Amino acid sequence: MTFNDETKQAAAALLEACRRRNLKLATAESCTGGLIAGLLTAVPGSSSVVERGFVTYTNEAKWEMLDVPVELFAGVGAVSKQVAKAMAEGAVGRSHAQVAVAVTGVAGPGGGTKKKPVGLVHIAAARSGAATRHKRYVFKGDRDAVRAKTVSAAIALLMDVVEA
Repeated sequence: MTFNDETKQAAAALLEACRRRNLKLATAESCTGGLIAGLLTAVPGSSSVVERGFVTYTNEAKWEMLDVPVELFAGVGAVSKQVAKAMAEGAVGRSHAQVAVAVTGVAGPGGGTKKKPVGLVHIAAARSGAATRHKRYVFKGDRDAVRAKTVSAAIALLMDVVEA
């Protein structure tokens, strides 16, 4: 997947904001499958900020790698505010990063339900010593469009958390 210039510029600005504040960041990705980390590491000099990326596509990966409580999957499901927040907090806890973003959603074309339609994405951003932020979206478009919009929204939420 290629990203538009606006998304690439937002990623570069995020990395610079982290660099100025001496912050390392991590990603915890499900529906984007590593696209956020891929975008960030495409920026020259990103190694001074990007600490690591977790691709946790399955529930097992989420609880094994990020300490997402197992009971959340039965209670609210993997595509939920609670799981997104636990993923972001787990990424901070399981890394040397001070900030992290997490995404979980239904990119499609299948897998959607009435309660959780295709395009539903939960994004959370955690920062050491601060409250974890969350945003819920229902993006329109095909799988690539949902994933691209998710990446852009994740970069924007991370920037808000870094600049707070």
